[in-house]
Amino acid sequence: MDIAAERIERLHDLARAAAADGEADRARYYVRLARRVAERNRLTLPRSFRRFTCDECDAYLRPGDNARVRLQDGHVVITCECGAHARYPYDD
Repeated sequence: MDIAAERIERLHDLARAAAADGEADRARYYVRLARRVAERNRLTLPRSFRRFTCDECDAYLRPGDNARVRLQDGHVVITCECGAHARYPYDD
């Protein structure tokens, strides 16, 4: 695995832990840093990372805590507390 990919995985783990501890600002910092590492190295973020981060405010999403998850016809709608929506199909 590439060094940048390992760093992104580590930052994902740190963001998840910070969000679980209630440190939203620290989790947001880790998400922004991981996005920057991916951009500079021309990597795509892992699917699990993309699904649990808000594209608008870079928050690490925790369903029931700072994100609302709703199931609709054929897709999942995740709403961040900032008001941004993300839609994903069921099959993934």
